[in-house]
Parts: sequence; structure tokens; C-alpha cells
Amino acid sequence: MAWLDLLPWWALVALLLLRPVESLRLPVHRSAAPGRRLVRPLRSSERDESKDPGGDFDPRCSGAWRLHRLGHLGDSLDSLESCPSPLLSSRQSLVAHNFFVTEGDVVFKSVVANAFHSDSEAPVCFHCAGPRVESFFQADSSKAAIVTCGGICPGLNTVVRELVLCLWHQYGVRDIWGIPQGYQGFYSGKPWLPLDPAAVDQIHTLGGTVLGTSRGGHDTEKIVDALEEKGVNLVFIIGGDGTLRGAQKVADECTRRKLPIAVAGVPKTVDNDIPIIDKSFGFETAVAEAQLAITAAHVEASSFPNGIGIVQLMGRNSGFIALHSTLGSRDVDCVLIPEIDFELEGEGGLLSFLEDKLLAEGHVLLVVAEGSGQAAVQREANDLTVGATDASGNVLLSDVGSWLKHKIADHFKDHPNPRLSPVSLKYIDPTYMVRSVKANAADNVYCTELAHSAVHGSFAGYSGFMVGPINSHYALIPLRLIADRTNVVSVNDRVWAEVLSSTGQPDFAANDLMECEIESDTSYGGCTVDRRFVGGVPPPGRSKP
Repeated sequence: MAWLDLLPWWALVALLLLRPVESLRLPVHRSAAPGRRLVRPLRSSERDESKDPGGDFDPRCSGAWRLHRLGHLGDSLDSLESCPSPLLSSRQSLVAHNFFVTEGDVVFKSVVANAFHSDSEAPVCFHCAGPRVESFFQADSSKAAIVTCGGICPGLNTVVRELVLCLWHQYGVRDIWGIPQGYQGFYSGKPWLPLDPAAVDQIHTLGGTVLGTSRGGHDTEKIVDALEEKGVNLVFIIGGDGTLRGAQKVADECTRRKLPIAVAGVPKTVDNDIPIIDKSFGFETAVAEAQLAITAAHVEASSFPNGIGIVQLMGRNSGFIALHSTLGSRDVDCVLIPEIDFELEGEGGLLSFLEDKLLAEGHVLLVVAEGSGQAAVQREANDLTVGATDASGNVLLSDVGSWLKHKIADHFKDHPNPRLSPVSLKYIDPTYMVRSVKANAADNVYCTELAHSAVHGSFAGYSGFMVGPINSHYALIPLRLIADRTNVVSVNDRVWAEVLSSTGQPDFAANDLMECEIESDTSYGGCTVDRRFVGGVPPPGRSKP
């Protein structure tokens, strides 16, 4: 059928309309762009550990590139056989010469360089996400499982829906199951939920997750036992950093047992604290929902003499929702995030700033992320729950919003300046409201890209990876890279400078434990840090201030 290569695109379209798609048996090489050579994934026997003792970078690359190596089923299954992708006969692949991703196509971690200075260090890159011409699974022998874990987030149902539709329509998989109530659903005895296009057709219009979720419940041995017993070979795990660490353990155990099971992660966190990627799904919806609370607080504060509005938003260790909600509103006078330390009293303190704002404008609006000011709150309250964690291992937070409300009310009660007393203080906490809604249009599009990228990567035989955009290009990212890292707001970034300019607030001191790894900057004003920083424990070689 080499004669097809000689036909113009419009002739191929006409041919498609005249003949069934299944009758076009195209050779594998048709999918690759002219002049591009197909490269199969790296086998474990081909890895030269002497070049890279940690095995983190692909040894097939020249010294000019550092390509993060992806786990592949071929690492433990030398007899693994590939087959032509079912997408080779799709209309899109027939018309578009670049429909398929060629092995060796990469996404750069950083796309900014200086034209006048040569960088001696090879650039770091990741494998491009997208369909491959070779598949390592057959539709009739594939069985997929989908699970949602941890807290809810706008877009969870959209990801589930698009995983099902991509598996069903693009790869012909008919055996698809939803795991109930998070990780524990693999082995709890609760019946798995059969999924097909009809079952998921309208779930994107709902908030939360139709599969249910839970925190904790991860037991690697029991989970892999269940996968092996039920014959599952495609696993899609949707969750945050803790969930994805669990996904890495599942992938590692499958490799240890030499099981042909591909494990893919779809990163989920409304706080936007997943490292490396540009953003996480649900974040933009949460920022949009937060505007309603901010607007309400602004109306209340501006309607009364000495009006003070306080809005507490989500943000355990990173203040992205508070930061971007502030920039989106333009009514906020001060925003407090976990990445900064602030003082209440004294010159340059928060209370002094509030006094100045009330005297100048008659009202003030404060936005606070739930994870900010924790040390001060716990120190003053002598909180006995300090260090306690939930089932996912997250440190339990004190209620900084309520604490600030009482401290501000006490400060202005019987204030010596009659112009500052009394005050009208309104406190709004929409914390869980912003994450329980359905995804907006932008997040729905984003969730579709994530889901399809996860399916394509799994059918290519990769395992132990997550998907996400890096500099707006979708990539396959090894789960091992996020195990000890988290994404936080960079207070040295231009985005934070824009916030200070917008609010006019003091430039509070940065948290000394939040030292960025510069090479992992994101486009949303954040950077990647050692996870132990945010827990209050410095990494080896660094003492806590």
C-alpha cells in the first residue's frame, strides 16, 4: 500500500469516504513524518548504568540532551511484543502526518535561554505525550481500572469520562471498571463499577467524583493482588501528591512481580501544588469560584463605615488560589499566603497596614490562605494538635481565618483613635465550596488532554508516569520525580511582584524554609521545593532558622 504515500491529502479524504476505514491496512512507517526514524522504547538490558548511575536519564541521548527516562513494561518483560496501534486506521492519522508522536520527541523543562551566553549544561527534557504507532496492548485482552483518591476537585468526573471515552472509542477497550472510594476500593470487597460511554455521558456536569473517594487506604500488596486476580492491565490513578506516591509504589510492585500492568497517574490538586507541571486541573475553576466570595466580602466591607472583609481560601502549603484570586479580583487590599511570614504588631505589621487603609479608604479587604500564619496561631493557642496528620499524612491546620478575625476585632475594639472604632467585620470561608463545583470550560478542555495523554502513554507500554503540561506542551513525567517535591508560590517571581503592586500591601518576609529549586520554575508564579521544607523540617545539610 505504499502508493498511499504518493496521494495528496484531499485524495486520502475522498478515499476514506468511499471505503471503510478498517479496509485500509496501512504500513507502520506511514505514521512517521518524512525523514523521521522510529525508535522503540529503551529496554532494561540496553541501559548503561556507568553513564548514569542513578538511571534517571536516557543513555540513548547524546551529551547535548538530558532526557528523563520513563519506566516501560519492557524493563521487566523482555519477551514483550508490540503490535500496530489501532489508531493507524483512524481518519486523523491518515490525514495528519504529525498525528503520532515519534520516540525521541521531547518537551523542554525550560524554554527560556540567553542568546549571548552559552550554557554548558545540557538541557533537561521529557518525553512528549501523545499516541504512538506501536501498541503493547490488544483491545480484546485489555482490562482497565480507574480510581479517584484524596480530596475532591473540579474536573474529576471529566477526567473519568474522557478516560472511558478514549479507551472505548480510540482503542476499542470494552472492559473498563471504576474503583469505589479510593485506594481501599481495590480490596475492600465493594463491587467495582462497570463503565462505558453511556454510564459516563453526563458526569462532567456534576461536582465531586461519581466513583467516590477517600484518604489513606493504600496497601500496595493488596492493591496489586487485586489487579493480578482480576486481570487488570491498565490502571489510571487520579489524585494529588500523596496519591501519586502511592501510584509509584504500585508501578514498582508490578515491575517486581513482572506483571504486564501499566500504571498511569493523572495529577489532581485544587491547590496547584503538583511540581514540574504548569498547573493542575480544577485550579482555574476554584479561582473563578473564589471571586464570588471576594466580591461578597468587598460589597459588605465597602457598605459600612470602617468595614473589614476577611476571606479564607484553600491553600495548605501553597498560596496559588489566594494569589490568583487576588489578581483576578483587583478589590483585595492584602493577601496572606503560606510562603510568607507576617507580623501582626508593630511598624510594617498587618494591623498597622489595616489601620492605614481604613483611615485612607474607609474599608479594607483581606484574603488569607488556610495554611498561612500557622506557627503564630499554634504558638499563641498552645495547640495540642500540632504535628497531627489526617489519613493522607497531611498535617492538620489551625483555623487561621477565625484567629485573624478575633485578633483584628480585639485590636480595633475601643481603639484610641475614634475614627477607627467601631469596625464592621465580615468573615467568609468558602473553602470547600470552591472545590465541590463542576469544572468550568477551560478545565474541561484541560481534563480531556490529560485523560487522553494518560491512555496513549499506557498503550505505548509506559508505566510509573504522570501526564501534564510543561511550558504548555503535554509530557510524560516519571512519578519518581515528584516523590519529595512540591510546588509553591515563588515570592521572588514577577507574579508576586504584580500582587504587591495590585494590593499595595507590605512586602512581608519570605518563609526561610521555602527555598526554590530554580530549575523547576512554573509559568504560574511558582517553583518546586523540597517537600520537607513545607513540613518545617529542613533537608539534610540545612539547619532550621
